[in-house]
Order: sequence, then C-alpha cells, then structure tokens
Amino acid sequence: MALMLAWRFFKRELFQGQLLLIIFAITLAVLAVTGLASVSDRLQVAIEGQASQFIAADRIIQSPREIDPALLAIANKAGLTQTYVLEFNSMAYAGDKFQLVKVRAVEEGYPLKGQIELSTGQAQGLPKRGSLWFETRLAGLLSQPEHIEIGHANFTLSAEITRLPDAGFNLFASSPVVLMRMADVAKTGVIQPGSRVTYLYQFAGNASQLTAFEMQVKPLLNTSQRWIDVTSGDSPIANAVKRAEQFLLLACLLGIALACAAIGIAAQRYCQRHYDVVAMLKTFGASARQIRILFSVHLLLVTSLGVVLGLVLGIGLDKVISLFLPAEIASYSPSLLRPVLLGTATGLISALMFSAYPLLRLLSIPPLRVIQRQLESANFGMWLHLLLSLMAMGLLGYLYSGQLAMTLTVVLTVLLLGVLLSLLGFLMIKLGHGIGMKTTNPMQLALAGLRRRAKQNAVQLVGFSCALVLLLTILALRQDLLEEWQQQLPDNAPNYFLVNIAPEQKQGVEDYLFEYIDEVPELYPVIRGRLTQINGEETLTKKQVEAGESGRLGIGRELNLTWREQLPKNNQILEGHFNQKPNDVSVESGVAERLALKVGDELTFTIDNQTVSVIIASIRDVHWENLQPNFFMIFTRDTLSSFASTSILSFRLENDKQQVIVGLLRLFPTVSVIDVGAMIAQLRQIIDQVSVSLSLVLGLVIMASALVMMAQTEAGMASRQRELAVLRTFGASGWLLKWATGLEFALLGFIAGVLAVWVSEFSLYLLKTQVFELNVYMHWPWWGIAPLSGAVLVGLLGLWRCRQLLNHSCSELLKGH
Repeated sequence: MALMLAWRFFKRELFQGQLLLIIFAITLAVLAVTGLASVSDRLQVAIEGQASQFIAADRIIQSPREIDPALLAIANKAGLTQTYVLEFNSMAYAGDKFQLVKVRAVEEGYPLKGQIELSTGQAQGLPKRGSLWFETRLAGLLSQPEHIEIGHANFTLSAEITRLPDAGFNLFASSPVVLMRMADVAKTGVIQPGSRVTYLYQFAGNASQLTAFEMQVKPLLNTSQRWIDVTSGDSPIANAVKRAEQFLLLACLLGIALACAAIGIAAQRYCQRHYDVVAMLKTFGASARQIRILFSVHLLLVTSLGVVLGLVLGIGLDKVISLFLPAEIASYSPSLLRPVLLGTATGLISALMFSAYPLLRLLSIPPLRVIQRQLESANFGMWLHLLLSLMAMGLLGYLYSGQLAMTLTVVLTVLLLGVLLSLLGFLMIKLGHGIGMKTTNPMQLALAGLRRRAKQNAVQLVGFSCALVLLLTILALRQDLLEEWQQQLPDNAPNYFLVNIAPEQKQGVEDYLFEYIDEVPELYPVIRGRLTQINGEETLTKKQVEAGESGRLGIGRELNLTWREQLPKNNQILEGHFNQKPNDVSVESGVAERLALKVGDELTFTIDNQTVSVIIASIRDVHWENLQPNFFMIFTRDTLSSFASTSILSFRLENDKQQVIVGLLRLFPTVSVIDVGAMIAQLRQIIDQVSVSLSLVLGLVIMASALVMMAQTEAGMASRQRELAVLRTFGASGWLLKWATGLEFALLGFIAGVLAVWVSEFSLYLLKTQVFELNVYMHWPWWGIAPLSGAVLVGLLGLWRCRQLLNHSCSELLKGH
C-alpha cells in the first residue's frame, strides 16, 4: 500500500513541478561530477599521452637484470605493445684514441612513443646491423672517425643523433651515447656475468590496459626494479604533468563539494515542503513505518531520476566539449565507466547522507501542525547531520582522488565555511533585528527581509559562498600554475648547453660566443666530489641503511659541485644566509630534508682524494623545472678553486644561426653541446594543452557554480510571494519592492563574497603548501573585488528570478498564493 502511494505521490508531484528543485539539484550534482570527471580524464590521458614521448613509452620497468618472463606475459595478455632497451658503458676505440660511451642497444619497435632525431631529420627505422648512430660530440672526441671498435666488434658510424626521445635532461652526462641493434651486442663480447647493465622494458597501450597492467605488475617488482611513468623523477615535464593532474583532481573534488552542497540544500527544502503532508497523514492514522516507507521510496525515485538525467547530460557535456578541443586532445577517448560510476555514487551517497537529518525531522513532525502551522519538529541531531555530510564528502573525495591531503583540505575548507557561516554570516544577518517593516526605505526593508528569513538566508549563503569559493580557488591556482610555467620557460629560455669546457678553453669559448649572441652567460665550474661525513659521522648508502647498518644516510654517488659568489636567480634562500664565510656551503632543500640536514651542520667531502669540511650556511629552494644549471651544493670560491674543474654554461641561439654550433664544435671538438630546443618546444606544447585544460575546467566550474546560485534563489520563492502580497496590500510601490529585493540579494552576495575570500585564502594556503608546492601570498584585491562582485552577481540573479513576482499586482500575488 505504501509503495503504491509513494508511486502515485511521485507522479503527482512530478507533473505539478513540485519536485523540480531536488531533481534539479541531484541532476546538477551528477552532471557536475560526471562532466568534470569525463573531461578531466580525457585531458589527463591526453596530457600523459603527449608527455609519454619524453620517455619513449607509456610505462617502463627498469631493472639491473632480465625480468621474469611472467611479467612480460601479463603485458601481452593486457594487449600492450612492448620492447626493451639494454644500456651499458663501454670503451670505444678509433685508432689510438679511445672514449667511454654509453651504449643503448635497441630492438625493433623502439621508440614506442616519440621520434629519434638525426642530423638529417627524423629517423626511419633503426641502425643497420654492424653500424651505429652516435651522439654528435663523439666524432669530435675521436677525431672524426668513420669506424670505431667496441669490445671485439667493429662498427660503422652511419648517422649523427641530435635527440633521443628518452634522453632526459642530464647536463652532466659525461659519456656520449651510441645506438646499436640488440643483435649486435653479443659480438662485442662486452656483456659478461656480473657486468653492470640496465634493462629498460618499455610498454605502450590505452589507459585501461595500462591501469590493469600496473595493478598486477607493480606488487611483483623487487627493490632493485623501478616503475617509471611520465610523472616519475624531477624532470620539467614530470612536475608539469603532476601539477596538471593534481589541478584536474582538485577541480573534480570541488565539483563533488559543490554537488554535496546543492543536494543538501535541496533535501532540506524538499523535507520542509512536506511538513504539512506528514502532519496530515499522521492525523489520518498513518503509522510511522508507513510514512518512512512512503518518503524513503519517494526520495529514492526522485534520486534515481536525478541520477539518470545527470549521467545523460554529463556524458553529453563531455561529447560537446570534445568538439571544441584541439585535435591532439580530442583524439584521446578514455573509458566512461569511471565517470559514470563516480556520478552515480555521488548522486546516491550524497542524497542518502545529506537527506538523513532533514528526513528525520520530517518524520517527527507532530500531527498538531494541521491546526498550528508554525509547529515544527524538535531541532535534534544536528551533530549527526554534520557528521554524515562530512563523511559523504570525504568518502566521495577520497574514492575519486586517492589523495588524503587534497581530500582533507576540501573537507577542512567546508568546515571553515560552516564555522564562518555560523559566527559571521548569521551575525551580519541579525544586524537587521531592530529594523521594523518601514516601507519608505529600500535598505531598511531589505535588512528586515534578511532578519525574517534568517534561517533560509543562512542556507542560501552556503550555496552562494560555495560557488564563490570554487571560482576563487580554481581561478587562483590556474593563474599561479600558468605563471610559474611561464617563468620556467620564458621566451628567451636557453636552448643550448655547453658541457665539459676545460679551463684552458673557457676564454676561447666566451670570445667565440660573444661574436654571435648579445650576452654570454656566466660559466659554472663543475667539480666531482662525494659526501662522506655529516657532523663527523660516516655516511651510508641507502642499501646499507636498508640492510640494517647504523649510521647517517648519505648519497651513494658522486655529486656535481660548484661555487658561486652570488645566489643563482632561480634559487631562493629558505633558511640562513647565502655563502659569506670561506667554508660556507648552501644546500638544496630536497637533499636537506632527505638527509635531515640543518643550518650549522658540518659536511665532509672527498674531492680528488682530499678531505674538505664545510658548514651549512643556508638551505635553498631550487626550481628544477627551469632548464638551467642547478646544483645540490654550492660552495665558495675559496673552498673549491684549487681543484681541477670543467665548466658549463647555457645560452639562447636563434634557429637561423645553427652554423654557430658547427663552428664551435670545429674549434672545440671536446666540448659537449646539448640541444634542448626540441625539448623546450615539446614542453611548451604540453603546457599549452595544460593551459587549455585549466581554462576548460574553470569554465565548467563557473557553469556549475552559476547553476547552484540559480537553484538557491529558487528555494525561497514561496515565502517571498506571500511577503510581496502583504507589502502590496499595505501600499508598497513596485519601485520600492524591486529595490528592496535587489538590495536583499546584494547583501547576501556581499556577505557570501566576504566569507568566500576568507575560506579561499585558507584553502589556497593548504593546497599550495601541502599539494602543489607553490608560493603562498595573500590575494589582497579579492578582499574588495569578491564582496562587490558577489553583491552585483547575486543581486542581479535575485532580481531576474523574482522579476515575475515583482511585476504582479496584489490580486495576482494573492491568487498565486
């Protein structure tokens, strides 16, 4: 009986339009989450697809030995394309000259992503058997030979490599690279039992294949094996992709928060509208169980309809937006399963948990409300409502992002918004307490309206403030990310690096470059050294620490050290002062954190079999994303100038001056030239795509926020119609009512703007320090712009929504009531 009544109840209210608000809210919630998730997944897959060209594959397993064939069988079963690269160092001979080289042996299919760039253009295929492709500087180091020997084999140097897709950005790579066929490795005789080699197993496929492969394989890797993707390491592209992915995740988390706010407000309004219905049913003898079933089924039907509509519109939104995306992004089509599941979960979980408290209040409505309509249920269990709301938001956020810090930031932001609404918002609304119903002053009438609808306005403030917080947070992060990327890759960024400049070559190199470029950059001296002690305690490698040996963790390799008289431009002092005393050293913050170093600690290095002790004078923040020479340790000249060193410098050369590099190599054949122009161009292309992504997500959030604001103005139309009828009866003019209504909404918007600035600054502080690692600063213009913009936006929106009521006559308003 209750089920049948619920169905009839649902049909009647649906056709009469009384369910539109909550259906609209649920649809909006599912639409926002599904649409944002679909679009962000597409953008994320596209960005990773473009960025994967920097590692020549989608995923890589790095291992010091051949991996278990069972792992490769998993890749085959997942449908992944695969190949592998073998890397090892060997000596190359040409006549009486020799040079240490890094050999990269590849098999058919390499590279899976990207292209090999030769001096003659893009490579077609791989080197032929018995021939090598070689890095340009090798020819200069060996006096331009036609053939070289590696181990027992003789090879023809057939083509110069200008760039490998997975070459990375290692300015201090001392060995030139040669590329050979995998089949030629055996005849060199170089690889023997115990030889130090690196296997790079490369895989490519679509997102679902890669995810399935990763879930199965990563747990099977041992400690000597490493899983690599585009976000691995500290390369410029890795950090750009990480931050882009974090931004997209954050946008969807904020979309979830927006959805929860919309559904919570709509559920509150839904239950309030049915107070009289429950009182009447109780009067007619309906049991508590019947009423629970009636409204549970009714709410389930409403939620189901909203979820279905939201999913259809969310998927449609993704399809429409893909028509306007660049072709390289639109060509990627990730699975819709995840956005659909997330949208469904958002609709069902948030509708259930956000409506639990309003539904409990609805079911406790006393039958006497039929006679005394001002009666409501007891205001109990608010702590339960708060707990369920936060649980719903946190659960959905963590299920989507898998990032605890980001999810907690969103939850804490919501908590702060609630506290401010309680302490500040309600207080400001109560400022109109002593103002009566004088109809001669629009401001007084607006303040009186705020006082009379204090509870309803407090609820509306939640929606308006949430919408503004979303806009301010997303806008600020987008701007900060784009500005940082622009600073890292300015238009005049260096595109060439000169490495291994001998001391006797420094002046000649500077004089040569001075003829062709406006300003010759400063040379950085480079000295190799090993950290051996910290505060007199011998350092251990990571493997020794993991094996249980006691001692301070150190760095298990030699470091590239330099000296500087002034702090590099792309560095920032976090603690202490830059080198002032002869034995001072400045340490990069990441190394300082990993080794638990602090200002005042003593470090001991071994350089050229000599011991050097220095004191940490400062901790530096280094922007590794900059394509600039960067160092973990910067010493003073007094400490390092007596040691043998080479130098490194970077400079910019326009594309039409390539002959300058040719002339430089002829004059200084042992100097290594690293061309990063192609890398910069590709990195800029990816950042441009990220910029499109950030702008697109911002647009979606603006749309969702606007829809929530529109839904908020709908909530109070019934009570506002009654008030307008009364005021019209007492002779209030249309002009007065329009101004009073506009001012009332404008005051709400102003308060929402103040709250939004407070909450946005708080959330941005947490996000920048805990997630994005960006510089924190106050957005002072917001403190004036946000409240005024909120007042104008909400005021105009309220007037637009109330336009019909304001144009009605007194009799029309009374008939409508």
